[in-house]
Amino acid sequence: MHFPVNIPLGKSSIPIHFICETLSYFVGYKYYSYLRKKTHDPISTDNRIIIFIGAAFGAFIGSHLIGILENPNQLSHFSLLYFMGNKTIVGGFVGGLIGVELVKKRIGITTSSGDLMVYPLILAMIIGRTGCFLGGLEDGTFGIATTLPWGIDFGDHVYRHPTNLYEIIFWAVLWLTLTLTERKYTLADGARFKIMMAAYLIFRLFIEFIKPDYFFSFGLSVIQLVCIAGILYYYKLFINPAKLIKSHA
Repeated sequence: MHFPVNIPLGKSSIPIHFICETLSYFVGYKYYSYLRKKTHDPISTDNRIIIFIGAAFGAFIGSHLIGILENPNQLSHFSLLYFMGNKTIVGGFVGGLIGVELVKKRIGITTSSGDLMVYPLILAMIIGRTGCFLGGLEDGTFGIATTLPWGIDFGDHVYRHPTNLYEIIFWAVLWLTLTLTERKYTLADGARFKIMMAAYLIFRLFIEFIKPDYFFSFGLSVIQLVCIAGILYYYKLFINPAKLIKSHA
C-alpha cells in the first residue's frame, strides 16, 4: 500500500482522509438520530440543539487551542492559518465537554446528555481514524519508529507504530465491552459517557509516549497534561466504580 491513499478524479485526486472525516460526521449523526428515535430522550429537541451548539463551539476551541499548544516552540509562527491547521481529538473532547456542561447549567438540564452520543461517537472515531491511517504522513497521527513486525512504512522508508490503527482497535474493544456490560447491567445516568471519556483519556495518556510529540523536560506532552486533567475530573469513577451500575438488568 502506498501512502497517502487518494481517490483519482481526472487529473487530480480526492484525499481519502477528507472523505472519511466527512463520512464520520454524517454517519455518526445518522446513527445518533436512529438511536434517539428508538429510545426515550428526556431532553427536548430544542434543548438538544442548544447543547449541540455548545458542544460544537467548545470542541472547535478546545481542538484548535490544544492543537497549537502541542508544539510550544512553534507559537512564534502563530497566525489564523496556523490556528485552523492544528487540531487534536483530545482537545475537541475536553472542549466539547466544557461547552456542554456550561450550556446545560445555563438552561437547567441536570440529566446526562452524553450517553446517547457514545456509540455514534465511537463509530465516527473509527471512520475518522481510518482516514487518518490512510492519510499516511500527511495526517501526523503516526507513531515513532519500531522494529515490531506490524510496523508500517507510511512513505518515508521508516517502519512506525500505526498508532491510528491502535486507536481503531481501542474504540472497537470499548464498543464491544460497553455492549456486553449493558446486556448484563443497567448503567447509571451518565455512566456510559463517563466510561468512554475516562477510557479514552487513559488510552491517549499512554499512547502518546510512542508518538513523535513535543515533550517537556519533565517527560510529558501537552496532550498528556490535558489527559491527566480530564482523568482527575473523573476521579470518582476510580474511587467508587460500583456507582456506575444502576441495577441488575
